[in-house]
Amino acid sequence: MNNFQIPKSTFMSTETNPTPAPATSGVDGKTISIISYFSLVGWIIAFVLFNNNKSKLAAFHIRQSLGLMIAAIALYIVMFIFLFIPVLGWIISILIWVCMVGIFVLWVIGLVAAINGQEKPVPLIGAMIQNMLSGIK
Repeated sequence: MNNFQIPKSTFMSTETNPTPAPATSGVDGKTISIISYFSLVGWIIAFVLFNNNKSKLAAFHIRQSLGLMIAAIALYIVMFIFLFIPVLGWIISILIWVCMVGIFVLWVIGLVAAINGQEKPVPLIGAMIQNMLSGIK
C-alpha cells in the first residue's frame, strides 16, 4: 500500500443510513404556548408550529392569547372612536385605557401559566375565550 492512498473503508462507507426520523417542527407544546403570547406575529408562528405538532397545552394557550389580542384590539377601536367626543368621550377613553392595562395584566398571567406549562384560564374572560375559540383544536 502506498503512503498516499487512504484505505477505502475510511472514506467510503458501505453501511446504509438508518431510516430518518419523521419530519416534525421539533418544538414542544410548552414552547409553542409561550411563543403565542408575543404579538400577532408570534401567534401566527405558534399557530403554524401547532399545526405541525398538535398539543393540548399549545391549543389552550393559542386560544387564550388570541382572545386577549381580540379583546385588546376591540377596546382600542372603541377607545379611538370615543376620543373624538369631547369631555364624556375622553372620560370613557380613560376608563377604556384602564381596561387595556387590565388586559395587559391578564396577558402576563397567561404568559406565566404558559411558562409553567399550566392550562390555567386567565381570570374573568378565560373560560369565555375557551368557549368562543373552541374550534382551534
